Amino acid sequence: MPSNAGVIMDNVNDVALDLGVLSLALMTLWLYLPGFLANTFAMMWGKWLPKTGYGPWPIDGGKNWKDGNRILGDGKTWNGLIGGSITSGLLCLLIVAIMGDVPTSNDIESSIFAHPLTGSENAWFSIGNELFTAFILGTFLGFACLVGDSTGSFIKRRRGLKREGEISSKAPLLDTLPFAIMVFLWGQLFLGDSLISSSELIVPMLIIIIITPILHRSFNLIGYAIGWKDVPY
Repeated sequence: MPSNAGVIMDNVNDVALDLGVLSLALMTLWLYLPGFLANTFAMMWGKWLPKTGYGPWPIDGGKNWKDGNRILGDGKTWNGLIGGSITSGLLCLLIVAIMGDVPTSNDIESSIFAHPLTGSENAWFSIGNELFTAFILGTFLGFACLVGDSTGSFIKRRRGLKREGEISSKAPLLDTLPFAIMVFLWGQLFLGDSLISSSELIVPMLIIIIITPILHRSFNLIGYAIGWKDVPY
């Protein structure tokens, strides 16, 4: 009897033939959407929670690295990391609640809007009911994104790119690629036998990574226009 992973790969191959690689890339983006939006959620928590009198609480505690620069900077806070991850979990929960019953590994639909929990019945994050499973998955993806984003900030600080008050230093690739790479890498390494971790999604992931700077720039322009960001990058 073929393994769950083998069944998923066979079915994803069939879906790829039906949809084409670009549509499969859109499906991949949809599956990982809670992770991709975690930065936006973290930004909201980082800006709004302090207005209530709580925080901000910088992850690096205001400490400097041995080069004399901050480890991460004021832009990376515990309220953003925790709040952003949890909000990603709630978004995934909402998506699953709207989409309804979870398809099995044999029932992957040829649709961009695939169910995020497809084929996850034996995955480690499949705990309790479907909504709780969705919350764990979304929180995991959000956390992966924000770890990647913090990695980018760490590299920027080591290059001497400092955050000036509320204004982030401009480094387009370091602001975009680390979080996208981290989300997909953690998905492939840690999400077990499920559609979202299928190796057949690696090529679509690479396509998304290439266009992520454009997507990120677009989201930042929107955030700047509505007052969520202090700069349009």
